[in-house]
Amino acid sequence: MFLEEVKNGAPTVVGVKQTQKALVKETARGVIVAMDASDHITGPVRALCGIHQVPVETVPTMQELGKACGIHVGAAVAAVLETR
Repeated sequence: MFLEEVKNGAPTVVGVKQTQKALVKETARGVIVAMDASDHITGPVRALCGIHQVPVETVPTMQELGKACGIHVGAAVAAVLETR
C-alpha cells in the first residue's frame, strides 16, 4: 500500500533519522521497514510507530525500498508524509 504510493511520487522521507523526525512531528502517515535491516536500527522506529499509532508496512529488502524511493543505495526505513 505505502510502497505503491512511494513509487507513484508520494511525499516521502528516507532513512532512520528523517523517519523518526516525521513520526515525532506527527507528519508521517505510514512507515515502510525493510525486513533485512538490523533490528537495532529498525526497532526504535517501530516503537515510535506504536506510540504515534502509525501503520507499518514491510518490504523484503533494503535494496527494494531504496529503489522505490529513487535512491541508488538500500534504505532501512522510509515514511510516507501527510499531504497538506
